[in-house]
Amino acid sequence: MAAAAGGERWSLAGATALVTGGSKGIGHAIVEELAGFGARVHTCARSAADLEECRRRWAEKGLRVTVSVCDVAVRTGREKLMDTVKATFDGKLDILVNNAALLILKPPAEYTAEDYSLIMATNLESCFHLSQLAHPLLINASVAGGGSVVHISSIASFLAFPQEALYNVTKGT
Repeated sequence: MAAAAGGERWSLAGATALVTGGSKGIGHAIVEELAGFGARVHTCARSAADLEECRRRWAEKGLRVTVSVCDVAVRTGREKLMDTVKATFDGKLDILVNNAALLILKPPAEYTAEDYSLIMATNLESCFHLSQLAHPLLINASVAGGGSVVHISSIASFLAFPQEALYNVTKGT
């Protein structure tokens, strides 16, 4: 990011960004901040209704945000998402924010193999795979210093929350 003239703190004009899990929470705030600084942002989430509501509000604010439905736990979904990003941003991506995560609250002894697989695919595997898929697009980054990949971690990686054991494992940096 570079300091902009005219009193603005930063400008990301011309930059492109993908933020996973952008319809709620931290992801939603990141989408708004990046778009507010002038970046073109694409975000995804599992809920089409949530995404459409967000897209409408962002458009009303004049923010340049596109959306698509994607469950990042699904490999083919991630591949389709990156194809969409590639087409939307003409083969270039400046910023990838791996934000999407899943939390299942239950005592550790009650987690099933399916719970484990779903949390690992969503919170861990998706970050690695999306970073691999984004690499060819990040090489073409237009921002100073090249493309950036940001993985959202959590204090849960340092503190033991008994009902969040699997989530805790996946959120370290």
